[in-house]
Amino acid sequence: MSEPLTITKTEGRVLILHLTGRLDTQTKDKLLDTARLEQAAGTRFLLLDMQGVEMITSAGLAALHILYKLFTPQADVDAWEKQKHGDVYKSAYFKLANAASNIYYILNITGFLHNIPIYPNLDEARKSFGQ
Repeated sequence: MSEPLTITKTEGRVLILHLTGRLDTQTKDKLLDTARLEQAAGTRFLLLDMQGVEMITSAGLAALHILYKLFTPQADVDAWEKQKHGDVYKSAYFKLANAASNIYYILNITGFLHNIPIYPNLDEARKSFGQ
């Protein structure tokens, strides 16, 4: 059985939340509460390090969707759509990195990677924020 979710963070211009364990109904609120507190404290850019995520359920996917909406200004999405109608919008504010192949597969087939960029490692993900 996989471990419950633990979250550690690396602070900076881009907040990195390092996730370990499972992201499911029992743990999604821990992630959401952590991210909301950080956003209230002024964080604009969020990167989730998914390297330690062993399992993700529909509740975990819902949490990722909420984080996307929380950290991606709707005005940016609307401006993109108006200017580049039909082109795929990728969030410049919320990104993922280091997903294991089974987690990547789930994110891909459920359509989450349509709007949320994912990187194979933290270094590439950090650089994508202009760091």
